[in-house]
Amino acid sequence: MLDLLNANDQPGQYPAESYYTATADFLPQQPALKGETRADICIIGAGYTGLSAALHLRERGYDVVVLEAQRIGFGASGRNGGQGGSGQRLGQDVLEKQLGQDAARAMWDIAQEAKATLKSLINKHKIACDLTPGVLHAAFGKADLAHAHAEAEHLATRYDYSQITPLDAKGIRAHLGTEAYCGGNIDMGAAHLHPLNYALGLGRAALAAGVRIHERSRVMLIDQGEPASVHTDAGQVRARFVVVAGNGYLGGLVPQISARVMPINNFIVATEPLGDLADEIIKQNIAVADSKFVVNYYRLSADKRMLWGGGESYGYRFPRNLADKARKPMLKVFPQLSGARIDYAWGGTLAITTRRMPAFQRISGNILSVGGYSGSGVAMATQAGKLIAEAIAGQAERFDLMASFPLPSFPGGRLMRWPILVLAMTWFSLRDRF
Repeated sequence: MLDLLNANDQPGQYPAESYYTATADFLPQQPALKGETRADICIIGAGYTGLSAALHLRERGYDVVVLEAQRIGFGASGRNGGQGGSGQRLGQDVLEKQLGQDAARAMWDIAQEAKATLKSLINKHKIACDLTPGVLHAAFGKADLAHAHAEAEHLATRYDYSQITPLDAKGIRAHLGTEAYCGGNIDMGAAHLHPLNYALGLGRAALAAGVRIHERSRVMLIDQGEPASVHTDAGQVRARFVVVAGNGYLGGLVPQISARVMPINNFIVATEPLGDLADEIIKQNIAVADSKFVVNYYRLSADKRMLWGGGESYGYRFPRNLADKARKPMLKVFPQLSGARIDYAWGGTLAITTRRMPAFQRISGNILSVGGYSGSGVAMATQAGKLIAEAIAGQAERFDLMASFPLPSFPGGRLMRWPILVLAMTWFSLRDRF
């Protein structure tokens, strides 16, 4: 199996083809770990989960070391669509049936707090990441539309959430310059942002708080015990607790995680600045995600480029025609962009679970992990860091609630799960098209 940390990227470098890289407020590179050190907490991974956990733990007085194999925000945290939505990855009606009303309500409250945690960190640490309210969920078909409107009504009546406005065909055309959709919902309680600058802002805040971050420090082995020992190729951290926050880049480091958290790739393109055409396509500064199973997600950048994510690839390596993967579905929705130049095209590795809910796991008494956000990690990964800090401090009820959601292992083990996923994703892709 390919090493995903290096399969598609140059070691220690952000993707040069990314618009986010081109517009990032970078930090100085942090020194690699060398030799042995001690800490209360060792965190593996400097994305949203790891950095949020580091900040929240440091606020509680813990000595924290973060080990990052590449650079701060290198993975999905610095490459995603930048959308922070409302609710969990599964709808509240599904959670109610699965867990009961009380647990579903508690999970809704955690998700609502996730958005507040995101905004609070941005405001407190003055992170310049273009945070803007508004995410529109666009429906292609009548069944998708009926489900979207029913969900909005359910949230309004059961959860007193009134920031979603249902849209019919006329309503959605008031927001988007396309005939592709028959309606949808617009959620002004959700938001979008520049994902890499947000991650770098969290890193800057963590460093200022006294967190020790070591980049280019790939973890090779975790010796469980009390204390645990976390080994890189050039050093070792002995810590009371370990937080594993590597998401789709962990490989086989922790078998209990890789059984339930599986890496997949997705792709984004950025057009040239569109000028006045941008305001005809997206008529206010909102982000959009549609009802395809292989979802299209898009928004305008601060300089009026279309940032379009979509397309699928069934291999660990990014395709050579990466721009075409995302451009093709873009033109189906917005044919008026056929003449727009593609200035940037990049891929990223995220992670999914069998039921698309994040995998909160206790690997042992002092080793915790969260990953597998399945495309909904901007707010929830930030909140996961807060729940990790609570659990380590002895207030584990919310972490354990999230961990209680049943997530079966991927069938086939590490060798066969990828071919099985390919078959499943091919079926869903065909369903999307026809």
